[in-house]
Amino acid sequence: MKILSLFDGISCARVALDRAGIPVEAYYASEVDKYAMQISAKNYPDIKQLGSVVGICYGKETLLAYPDQGFTTGIDLLIGGSPCQDLSIAKKNRKGLDGERSGLFWEYVRILKEVKPKYFILENVNSMPKEAKAIITETLGVEPIMINAALVSAQNRKRLFWIGERVDTRQIGHWDSSGYEKVNVTQPEDRGILLKDILENGDSDRLKSYCIDANYFKGGKIGGTHQSSKRNYTIRIGQIGKGGQAERIYSQEGKSVGLSALGGGRGAKTGLYAVDNQIRKLSPTECERLQGLEDNYTEGVSNSQRYKMLGNAFNVDVVSHILSFIVKN
Repeated sequence: MKILSLFDGISCARVALDRAGIPVEAYYASEVDKYAMQISAKNYPDIKQLGSVVGICYGKETLLAYPDQGFTTGIDLLIGGSPCQDLSIAKKNRKGLDGERSGLFWEYVRILKEVKPKYFILENVNSMPKEAKAIITETLGVEPIMINAALVSAQNRKRLFWIGERVDTRQIGHWDSSGYEKVNVTQPEDRGILLKDILENGDSDRLKSYCIDANYFKGGKIGGTHQSSKRNYTIRIGQIGKGGQAERIYSQEGKSVGLSALGGGRGAKTGLYAVDNQIRKLSPTECERLQGLEDNYTEGVSNSQRYKMLGNAFNVDVVSHILSFIVKN
């Protein structure tokens, strides 16, 4: 397949294609973060970088142009997760699809119309306002499916996926596209993976950690399940300080919270967990495992950048599962 990946990040879509057993003839990526592109190039030197989505247009020399005969640009799959910052409940006074970041969804739509790929996949947060979800659904013409990465990993990460296959109609003298229909994807089977299954041995020696100490907790305590202890949920067992979002402590017997590219505090971007009588963040390697990546996939940049790019990434096994239904077609 020939792939155009928008908001490509660290090319998790390419990893998912490999995992789904789909041969890649060409992989074009649109990304602006220099660290993410560095990691992509380290793992896949053959990726062709196109720059910002705003600069991609039909007929650009670096992008496959229409062949002499046929009805397609040659791109089989358009995939991308447009920025969620203006849609997520984590941001106050969010501007939704009119925001500077999440408004780039309209660039995805523009490129979809110009490129006319055989398939498209769009990913975004499940927590978006229902109005934004309705607009995206109406614009793309297919209903989304919500998949929680907790089914295939140790991370509680709910995401919406709009998945379409082009419907072609015969016009006078040429082919044209009449739109897209939904590719029906079922939920992945639950693999039953818990956070304790992906932890690094002895990793707390290399990370800043906090002893379970009542004095340090300033009145807080470890104990009691604050959230459901069902398999696909986080298990909150305590807090540090006032118990803000980055101060909540979770059990390794459940799932991790969803990785984030933003946020500060003690548990910034990964959450805090009780591991071996200590409280700590997750390591970059553990975050790679939560996203379905091989160990050290993001090695080569600072840990701060690794956490950021992993928080922005696809879960590889979820996308690989979706791709398996495209192959069936």
